[in-house]
Amino acid sequence: MRVIIDRFEEEYAVVELEDGSMAYLPAKLLPGAREGDVVEIKVDQAETARRKRLIQELRKKAVQGEDGRG
Repeated sequence: MRVIIDRFEEEYAVVELEDGSMAYLPAKLLPGAREGDVVEIKVDQAETARRKRLIQELRKKAVQGEDGRG
């Protein structure tokens, strides 16, 4: 999804979404961005999958105990 920064208001950036509607994003998420900039927002599928695997491993260890015995 691409958004266009319309303006900044205090700690927020007012952005135009692809459908023409407006939304607020925390300005701290857009370091160095200026009015008129086009920002792409995307989901990182590979990193999401990696983190899900990590969480599953941590949960399994917590249930089984550190020595592997449950």
